[in-house]
This record gives sequence, structure tokens and C-alpha cells, in this order.
Amino acid sequence: MSKIFERLADKIELWRREAKDILANGGEKVLSEITVSQAYGGMRGVRSLICDTSRVPQEQGLIVRGKPLKEIINISPEEVFYLLLTGELPDKTELENFSENLKTRKFVPDYVWNVLKAMPANSHPMTMLSTAIIVLQKESLFAREYDRGIRKEDYWKPTLEDSLNIVAKIPAIAAAIYRMSFNKGEIIEPDPDMDLTGDYVHMLGIENADKDEFNNLMKLYLVAHCDHEGGNVSAFANQTINSALSDVYYSLSGGFNGLAGPLHGLANQECLKFILETMEKFGDTPTKEQAEKQVKETLDSGKVIPGYGHAVLRVIDPRFEAFFDFGKKNFPDDPVFKTVEVFFNVVPNELKKVEKIKNPWPNVDAVSGSMLYHFGLREFSYYTVVFAVSRSLGLTAQSVMNRALMHPIIRPKSVTTQYVKNLIS
Repeated sequence: MSKIFERLADKIELWRREAKDILANGGEKVLSEITVSQAYGGMRGVRSLICDTSRVPQEQGLIVRGKPLKEIINISPEEVFYLLLTGELPDKTELENFSENLKTRKFVPDYVWNVLKAMPANSHPMTMLSTAIIVLQKESLFAREYDRGIRKEDYWKPTLEDSLNIVAKIPAIAAAIYRMSFNKGEIIEPDPDMDLTGDYVHMLGIENADKDEFNNLMKLYLVAHCDHEGGNVSAFANQTINSALSDVYYSLSGGFNGLAGPLHGLANQECLKFILETMEKFGDTPTKEQAEKQVKETLDSGKVIPGYGHAVLRVIDPRFEAFFDFGKKNFPDDPVFKTVEVFFNVVPNELKKVEKIKNPWPNVDAVSGSMLYHFGLREFSYYTVVFAVSRSLGLTAQSVMNRALMHPIIRPKSVTTQYVKNLIS
């Protein structure tokens, strides 16, 4: 058995006792009250979920297992996955063991490629990713163990096995989808000696990109997008499906379907489209005055500035800062990045003039697309797949945690419009 199972077994015993004590001593404490506006407004701000893998305070941004993003931005995806699962960063020996474990699980069964090749040539890359994950469901150890009658206390073990298999395989699946969707040539097989990031870059096979720089960018990308609490669409969908004891293949595929929406994972390509359209309009990187004009025209037309504002944050997204610093260090003169920088110096001041806007600051989507674009990954419809590769780390870790703590099926109560009308009359 891999050491990650032994490490988690010790942790889970403590976590279960902690949860039992919390319920015994404070089970009747009120976490949140809900208003009619929140019920009609997508449950925004309602505290009703437990998620220990990460939290997003309004004034700080992403904190992974108690560690602010700025403290872990230079670690590897393997390290952040271990952190998400256990609550601790691995030491050298633990990291080597964990990384080797993942390397043994990389290879994707041929039947997955056969299914993807049989799909229409114009299938969306996210449709292909969701399909590949659900096709892999026949590999689920949880499904087999559940059919055999596994104890509830042990549900986390096959869930972890499934999660390790998915996280190890998803770079190969995502890279193959890129090559198939955009006629980049034959699928490139995984290299059993490479880490997750290096192998993903290797299998994408993007020509003319500085491999070292691109590898560093992808490592940053996979860590920065790894998790974002339990209430965003993909996380909540994943949790809800998994709470029914549907295995991680089912729940992750469902979470990815939510991630594919334009109000969630598609946002970065909308931001990049806005940047490129502005550059085309003015013939080059816009001046400060031209950017101000573009912002005012966009707001006056009733539209929003893509990449600015956030449902939770009230500060600059630390993920934006990490990518922005990367661009400043590695390619400050790139025209697209320079345009992102111009808007960063203009948009917040303009948005502050709009009374109803609570957060004028950029989120990660304002810059992340320009990073991929710089390295030659310019197929916009693929950007959400890269996001999904990263978010698989957090979504699977959340599933392991939920099964470890034996959380029940998610089943909130709904009311009718007439019920609300009677309430407020």
C-alpha cells in the first residue's frame, strides 16, 4: 500500500473525532440565516457546506489548507495535491513516494482513445474531456468495492484510489484532446519518468515554445487553479453527485460540465477575447487614454469589463498577482501582456466611479489567458480543459475528504414561489 494511504488513515481518525466533537458540542449552533434575496440569488453567501481543502476570505483570496497562495505558488502540482489530501506539505521522502505512485498510473486505456476518435470532429474539447472521464468509469475501484459490500468507514480508500488514477491520467487525456481537436498530429504517449507538469507540456507538443518557461507557467497554472472552496459551480456539482455515492468518475465529469459554463471556467477566454479585440481596434497595444475610452464605452453599453470583479473577493485576486508577476519577469514586452497591464492600470479606477460595483479589482481570468496565448496555445476553446486539469486536484481531494468524514447525501429543502409570497405578505 502506498504511504499516502497510511498517512491519511492516521489523519482521518483525528478528523472524524474532531467532527464528532463539533456535532456533539455545537450541532445546534447557527451557521447562517437565509433571506429571500439569497434564495432567489443562487444561495450567494449562504454558509451551508463544509470544505476543508481551501477557503477564500474576501480580503485575502485563496488559502489552501491554511496556506495563503503566495506561500505555495512555487510548489509542484504533486505537492499541492498532497497538501489538499492531507493538510500538510510532504517532506522529500513523502513527495518522492507520492510522485512515483502517480507515475505508475499515467497510462490511459486504448478504449478511451477509440471513443474520443469516434466523436464528431467539431466536438468541444470540454465535451471530450467529460466524455473521457465518464468512459473511464469502468475502472472505478469504488464502484467495484461498493458492490462487494465495503464498510462505510472505508469508502475513502477506493475513492482515493480512483482520485489518484484520475489525476495521474488527466494530463495525457487533456493533451490528447488538444492534439485531436486541432489537428496537431498523433497522440503523444506519457513519459513514465516525467512529473505531471513536464509530461503535460511534453504531450501537448506545442512547437516553438520555450519548454522551460512553458513548463514553469503550467506548473504555476496547475497550482493556482487547484481549488476554490466548495461552493463554486464545479465543486458544488462534484460534491452533490459524489454525496449520492456516485464514484469520482461520475462526480468529476459532472463537475467539469459545470466548469464548462461561460460564468465559470470559460471566463478567461472571454477576457482574452476582449484584450485582442481592443488591440485590433487600436492597431496595437492601446495607450492609457485609449484603454480608458474602451472601458467607458463598454460600461456605457451595459456590459461588464471581463476579468474584473469577483463573487467573493474584495481585493486583487492573488492568483492574478502570481500570473502578472510571471509575465513581468518573463515576457514584459509581449504585446498582449502589455495590453493586460494597461487595463490593470486603468480599469480599477474607472470601476470605482460606479457606485454599485463592490470589487473593482482583477481576478485571475484577467491575465491567465494571455499567459497561454504567449506560449502558442491559442485555441480558446481548449483553455477550460487546462483549467479542468488543475481543478481535478481539488475536486478529487474534496471527494476523498467527504467520504472520509462520511458526510451524508446533499439534500437541501426547496420551497415554492407561493410559499415565499405567503411568507412576505
